[in-house]
Amino acid sequence: MVEKNMQIDNTGHTTIFQETFQAAPRKSLRNWLIGNPLQTADAPHQTINKTIGLAVFASDALSSTAYATQEIMMILAIAGAGAMAYVFPISLAIVTLMAIVTISYEQTIHAYPGGGGAYIVARDNLGELPAQTAGAALLTDYILTVAVSISSGVAQIISAFPTLENARVILAVAMVVFIMLMNLRGVKESGKLFAIPTYFFVAAMFLTVGVGLFRFLAGTLGVVANPPELSIGDTLGVVTPFLLLHAFSSGTSALTGIEAISNGITAFKEPRSRNAGITLVWMSVILGSLFLSISFLSGNIGAVPSEGETIISQLARTVFGSQGILYLAVISGTAVILIMAANTAFADFPRLGALHAGDGFLPRQMTFRGSRLVYSWGIVALAILASLLIILFKASVTRLIPLYAIGVFLSFSLSQAGMARRWWKSGQLKPGEEIVEPGSTITLDRHWKLKMLINGFGAICTFIVMIVFAITKFHDGAWIIIFLIPLLVSGFFTIHRHYKRVASRLSLENFTASPRQGRHRVIVLIAGVHRGSLVALNYAQSLSSDVTAVHVSVDNRESEKVRTKWDLYGEGARLIILESPYRLLIEPLLDYIEKLRTVQQANELLTIVVPQFVPVHWWENLLHNQTALMLRFALLFKPGVVIVEVPYQV
Repeated sequence: MVEKNMQIDNTGHTTIFQETFQAAPRKSLRNWLIGNPLQTADAPHQTINKTIGLAVFASDALSSTAYATQEIMMILAIAGAGAMAYVFPISLAIVTLMAIVTISYEQTIHAYPGGGGAYIVARDNLGELPAQTAGAALLTDYILTVAVSISSGVAQIISAFPTLENARVILAVAMVVFIMLMNLRGVKESGKLFAIPTYFFVAAMFLTVGVGLFRFLAGTLGVVANPPELSIGDTLGVVTPFLLLHAFSSGTSALTGIEAISNGITAFKEPRSRNAGITLVWMSVILGSLFLSISFLSGNIGAVPSEGETIISQLARTVFGSQGILYLAVISGTAVILIMAANTAFADFPRLGALHAGDGFLPRQMTFRGSRLVYSWGIVALAILASLLIILFKASVTRLIPLYAIGVFLSFSLSQAGMARRWWKSGQLKPGEEIVEPGSTITLDRHWKLKMLINGFGAICTFIVMIVFAITKFHDGAWIIIFLIPLLVSGFFTIHRHYKRVASRLSLENFTASPRQGRHRVIVLIAGVHRGSLVALNYAQSLSSDVTAVHVSVDNRESEKVRTKWDLYGEGARLIILESPYRLLIEPLLDYIEKLRTVQQANELLTIVVPQFVPVHWWENLLHNQTALMLRFALLFKPGVVIVEVPYQV
């Protein structure tokens, strides 16, 4: 430990010292898996540029080109081979919608440079309920993104190696674990790793569609040789409006992932908004070009939608005339990008979860940054939930797709409706006036009417698509999401009420405490200054007049609040702040206690007083850190140390 015995404040009432805990965490298997810990001060250096940003946040959207066309064809096949002529027109309609959504989110990126996407936009402009609805929709969509993209990637591998069919689920879960470990290493490191396969896929697909279009124009393209068998049972033999809407809704899976960049703006280097906006445009251009080309060529070569062989596989072997090295390059690139597409969700889900948790709608643990400065709890939670989905639906893309797009289009609609209201609020301001909101500052925008029109039109379009998707996919499994999102929102508000109740019970307003005197040396551990910590302080002062409060600082802003409140409520007790650059809680305390034990007298007893929060319901323990329990285990075998837990009920 490198100590800083620096007096921060001495008003005659309170003396505050600050010490910095410099020792890095011990080497362990965890360090070997996810890398050495990073200091909090390293956070600004963990940002990424546009090139890496495209790999991190666009892989989900780009990977959808591998299955969006197939999902359209799977529905149209019900009407017979003649219905395949509608594949390209439907794709054009989807790309038009894609352009509308892209323009809307480009505006969102510049209006909300702090990130947060639909959640922050809805919270600031529509209210708490729409915000939690948007958040629930996005969190659900990210879980499904991982399940669908990984399952689709495994399907590409099985297309080339059919003998692996029985290992489909095992392969998929193993891939989720791999992506989880890579993301636990940090966004910058995982981004560099995933950039290579992303750009390899883009190059391979542009080569495939480029050669395919050239051969089509030259009249040498031909059709799929030995196409897989179409196993859909009886066909309708007629194209109905409902069937076209059904096919359109299936193809809109190509739009999933477009919102990812707006959620992760803070991951980009400065100027963040500009870099994120450019990356969004790059992504949309690449996505639209590949999607249209694949749809056009697939219809002309007579590709057959099948679980046994993907459309990409049929297109590649037809374009290149064999299953040689170029075919394998396309299949491997597609498989890898589909697996890497899960990285977009792993980049955004933890950030969105941290925003929810910061507002008190998810467990506070979701806000904690791990040793590599990423939201570790969110990453692990996402991996577990996605793996359960993969096991439940047996890694079938067709079975998972119906659950997929409702959430994302609901978030699209709420985000754009929120942006439309933001521009309306902007138009009501006079020059020089401003409205300061939690997510941004609104000023007069001369083009507010045009921007409101763009976002309003986009909100209407995406809302209509969501309704179409919900109706056409209801019996296929979309009903699960329709009922799940309200349940999640209800759970969010239950958690929020718990945190508000705890905060009100711990409030220091109109609270006074009288000090008590005692005899032996006492250390009081405090995470914050509230009623619970002051109860512990009073108990400690009843034991001894030699009382020292100790606070481990992992957040400078929170530590400043502790300093300020302690000066008012600390009853003159000493406060020592242990700086912890690696955000460790237990190790700095153990180190400090060990230092005290080295100078401990033979007849001296050291008592550690730990405030212990006791909730009303047992399950509410899951929403709070169990620092007292961990410390008790850590000090259990330390001689001459007594640990006292002082419970406080709320």
